[in-house]
Amino acid sequence: MAKEMCRCELAAFRLFTMSAAVLLFLGLGLEAAGGRRNRCYFNRTEEYCVCYNLSEETIGSIIQCLAATVVEFEGGDVEKYIGFPIGDLDSSAIDTLGSLVIQKIIIGNVLLPEILLARVLRFFSYTHVQELAFESCIFQGTGDWSDMDGQDLPIRSLSFHNVTSAPLTGHEQAFSSLSTWLETLEELAVTGSRVTSLPCAIGKVFRALRSLNLAQNSLSDGSLAPAFCQGAFPQLQELSLHHNNLSSYHGVCEGLELLPELRHLDLSHNELMADSSSSCQWPAALRHFNLSNTALDTVPTPLPAHLEVLDMSHNHLHAVDVSLSSLRKLFLNQNLLQAVPSLRNYPMLDTLHLDNNSIWELPGDEVKLLGRLQDVTVADNPFSCSCSGAGELQTLAATGHLGQGWPEGYRCHSPAEYQGWLVAQVPVSVLHCDLAAVVVPLCVVLALLSVAGAVFVLRARPCRRS
Repeated sequence: MAKEMCRCELAAFRLFTMSAAVLLFLGLGLEAAGGRRNRCYFNRTEEYCVCYNLSEETIGSIIQCLAATVVEFEGGDVEKYIGFPIGDLDSSAIDTLGSLVIQKIIIGNVLLPEILLARVLRFFSYTHVQELAFESCIFQGTGDWSDMDGQDLPIRSLSFHNVTSAPLTGHEQAFSSLSTWLETLEELAVTGSRVTSLPCAIGKVFRALRSLNLAQNSLSDGSLAPAFCQGAFPQLQELSLHHNNLSSYHGVCEGLELLPELRHLDLSHNELMADSSSSCQWPAALRHFNLSNTALDTVPTPLPAHLEVLDMSHNHLHAVDVSLSSLRKLFLNQNLLQAVPSLRNYPMLDTLHLDNNSIWELPGDEVKLLGRLQDVTVADNPFSCSCSGAGELQTLAATGHLGQGWPEGYRCHSPAEYQGWLVAQVPVSVLHCDLAAVVVPLCVVLALLSVAGAVFVLRARPCRRS
């Protein structure tokens, strides 16, 4: 009986491995890592199952992952299963795989032979897995991807973070064999993986890709034009290049000008320099542009003509004097601005963030325009709490549109008598701020009353007869 139960558990395990979630980790290392037991843990509330160093001795615990929508495999020794026999599935196995509810698989901290990955990847076609993520993995050797010729997979989101593999150049055959699937992929992320270039031919495979994240790599200005060549990533709408080795604002513009559908671009955390002699034009579809933390001391031109969201926070800007008629959200916090940009240049604006600048007062005409916005923040500026300065801020706060930070983030820098005060506590009544405005009318009223009294007395006095 014990042997029969063992055979049943082993059969269930092998069947589940063919979902490609466990196939990659069949019989993972017997030694526990970091004191963790070699087993799976299922969180029913989050429908999340994580398996640490799964081994044949704890084979039964993987069964509970069948009810999870997200399954994570952490650590283990996959190399020793490189020769594991993998055959075609019968109809009952295919039906079982099709009944699984797993939507996402995460694979972390393993050395993964590409030949094993190539052999099992096709079994994903029998599942409903839509997201596959590799974290802190090493891909070893090369695989025979010929079995994937013409094979489609349900996976639409693929991500690699902190992975090590052979250079992409030379892998054209693998991408060709995977083209039927990759042509339908919608999201791809390769982050923190020391990528220096992307071959043009690879970009042409991703015909339906909408989102590409290449953050925290080693891409330079010169690597962009070959990667985003004519015909590469034709449907790309979102591109993240933050934390790379980009240095030329116009070099990036020239490298991306062949992306006709690009709407969101993140260049943050690159030290960019602008070249005023360049005539490059950004893709006409670009609407969201992130230039935060790029060491800019002036607003570079040209900016995308139809921008709706512009983030230039955490730079060294002293002034912003550009006109963008379609802009809706402008983020300028953490700069060196001494004045509020003219809102007449942004007739569609509804959000403006100016926190942590060098603004000491809000002009009265700008306050009226600021009061029409939905979200305004000007916290942590060195405000002058003269009657007009404090009064304009209090007036803006009264509209209800002054965002996060009021009143605690609004403190007086001057004059000395109010230094450190909350702007909200500064008295700005007419009696306090403009005594003449009260005294002069009062004196006039008193004078008029005196004259009226004198006239009344004169009229009331009886005339003497001669």
